[in-house]
Amino acid sequence: MTWKTRDWSLYVGVFLVSMAILMYEILLTRIFSVTMWYHHAFAAISIALFGLSAGANLVYLLPSHFTPGNTRRHLAFYSLVFAVTMVISFAIYLTIPYKDVPGATFREARALISTYVVSAIPLVVGGVVICLALTRYPERLGRVYAADLIGAACGCVAVWGILEATDGPSAVVFVAALGALGGFALLWGEPIPGMRISAGVLALALAAFACWNTALAREGEALLRIRWVKGKRELPPLYEKWNSFSRIQVGTKDVPQGDMILARIDPKRPVRQLPLQIDAGALTAMVNFEGDYSRLDFLETDVVNLAYHVRPPTDVLVVGAGGGRDILSALHFGAESVLGVELNGDILKTVHGRFGDYTSHLDRDPRVRFVNDEARSFITRQTDRFSLIQISLIDTWAATAAGAFVLSENSLYTLEAWREFLSKLKPNGILSCSRWHVPRAPWEMYRTVSLAAGALREIGIENPRAHLILASVQAPAVKYGVCCLLTSRSPYTAQEVAKVEEIDRGPGFEVILTPERATDRMVEQLADGISHAVLTADLPVDLSPPTDDSPFFFNMLKLSHMFHAADWWRGPVAFNMKAVNTLGTLLLTALALSLAFILVPIRVKRGSGADSAGWALSTFFASIGLAFMLVEISQMQRLVVFLGHPVYGLSVVLFSLLLSSGVGSYLTESFRLSRAGEVKLFIALLAALLLFGLATPALISHFRSATNPVRILVAVGLLSGIGVFMGMPLPLGMKWAQRRNPDLTPWLWGVNGATSVCASILAVAIAMTWGISTAFWTGCGFYALAFLCFARAGVGESPRQTA
Repeated sequence: MTWKTRDWSLYVGVFLVSMAILMYEILLTRIFSVTMWYHHAFAAISIALFGLSAGANLVYLLPSHFTPGNTRRHLAFYSLVFAVTMVISFAIYLTIPYKDVPGATFREARALISTYVVSAIPLVVGGVVICLALTRYPERLGRVYAADLIGAACGCVAVWGILEATDGPSAVVFVAALGALGGFALLWGEPIPGMRISAGVLALALAAFACWNTALAREGEALLRIRWVKGKRELPPLYEKWNSFSRIQVGTKDVPQGDMILARIDPKRPVRQLPLQIDAGALTAMVNFEGDYSRLDFLETDVVNLAYHVRPPTDVLVVGAGGGRDILSALHFGAESVLGVELNGDILKTVHGRFGDYTSHLDRDPRVRFVNDEARSFITRQTDRFSLIQISLIDTWAATAAGAFVLSENSLYTLEAWREFLSKLKPNGILSCSRWHVPRAPWEMYRTVSLAAGALREIGIENPRAHLILASVQAPAVKYGVCCLLTSRSPYTAQEVAKVEEIDRGPGFEVILTPERATDRMVEQLADGISHAVLTADLPVDLSPPTDDSPFFFNMLKLSHMFHAADWWRGPVAFNMKAVNTLGTLLLTALALSLAFILVPIRVKRGSGADSAGWALSTFFASIGLAFMLVEISQMQRLVVFLGHPVYGLSVVLFSLLLSSGVGSYLTESFRLSRAGEVKLFIALLAALLLFGLATPALISHFRSATNPVRILVAVGLLSGIGVFMGMPLPLGMKWAQRRNPDLTPWLWGVNGATSVCASILAVAIAMTWGISTAFWTGCGFYALAFLCFARAGVGESPRQTA
């Protein structure tokens, strides 16, 4: 076999294995978001990713096993082991129950640790494959790393496609088949026919099983399926559908009559509602409707419909159409035009297709139009004005590709978003927002009032309180309820306030705020514009309005209170507070693990040259690991909000950044650069980061209302401009390390991997505390530190040879 053929089999094999690794990571995030709460999904995937660094350290610590002469055999063998362990470890994971409770018990801790370990095993093996490929072929390093990055980029698109066609567990088996196919490619033309045949058979067998399991899943009889969700054994559903940002499931039992916070239901006229759940956490109800609007009078007692009693609207826009309940409300109250915007196209297909007869095909009503789009992005592009924009309990708790803390609903609850919503109202229009209300911990209600008052001031209204009405109702038999805040472009009249005061909603209904009175002192002060810092000085939460630069409406717990569970473990969404606690704990854990992965190998292999490697080399690889992920995560967070739909986090943002970085890595092999030329490339990277870092906010603001194709082109341009240069430091650094001490390269790759995982957590912590922009510039700072290390390195001046 020619060297050219060997090269291409290497590149294709690395491409496929890298593709499989990234797809496995994304699938774990998706599946963990279903089986655990989103913050635990973030923790589990972060810890598991340390497996890649562990694989690199194995290569470094076991040189007698990973001998250069057997590299190709080892690459192929561990690719096959990667595929097999992926299926086995995932099957084991599906048997592990976990329930989140205040004050972790031994059982919960054991479940979490078991999840971390079994999820990491395939990544340890995959880490061995990638490390061997990047450290055993120094003369082709740029191209191998390009194959690694481009494979990961293609995995972003492939995982989106595969989840459109199958379910999560079956998708994991498909990805394992890709890993086995990578092993087959690595053996192409090698004198190991037995192993090559085994690789091909394994790939085909896994693909066949995945197809079979997919067919069984559609009948509700899958062999490999999720059995535990958020600590409870899951029953087979009526219907299930996965996509890249959610799993929707229709349950078999009707929603209880008291659910959805209905104040009063006539027991002689029960309401049939099927539950449609998103990631086994958020619920929207599909109401059984047969065309008789007189049977919808129960909707008049629902606090989320308060706006219809104050100013009956003619043109209604519903954010998050879901099961269609808010659409029915608008029709019942006599709206002439109803526009339902739903992020999840699978929900629309389920409600109006598979269950269309149950819901009476609201999509066929001439007064109703449904749009599959992200609501904020869609509203921004509208020229129409509405009498009412309704946002009722819009939350999915579904982790997206941009990270488990980047919830798809984050962009709805920011100052910039509400300013845009208010601008799309008619002069007497109302923005209605309903959120959970926990009397003992009413933080969501407070922050919603803070957000509304801040948005009103942003559009020039000096007395926001005159434009606000807030009411709530407590659910029977539980200690929480729902509040509804009505934010009007025009001041409320005395007659409108009187209407609210006169409403008879039955037990539990309370008017909390009007322009004339308030029953809650904090609500009154927030509406009147008292400083948030003063109001919350003694509270465990931050009530300031979220912004696009820090769009974490739900994660309001102050870092100083993150370890005091008694302060915040209350109500149905206390897990949002626990999320901040988890983030802090995870960051400390990641720092400890990173130090262990960096320092332990040095101690174990004393005398191998690790101690004399110098701070410059190790600091360089740690810095570019931190820098790449800080820049990547911050740009993803910015641009997912800009592009609107969470699917773009995969198909546009991550794909463009990884692909362009792969191109950059390839270019390092295509030019004969002197030492001075390499330094100039690094300077170009810093210049590009500075330019695009300054330009990104302005371009996002300017093109926010543009069409989807235009916004996608802008995002691709912003990412590619820096991505090409971001792909260059690692191959340049690896060649520097090869000249300094080739034996260290596996360890240095492990250092880079460990700090990359640490940076993915640090990026979220910084964004929550100081903003996404700060996370981006912190990444730039680490690139500057890496440049200083590289520029001062004593590397020979001879030109580098091309492959």
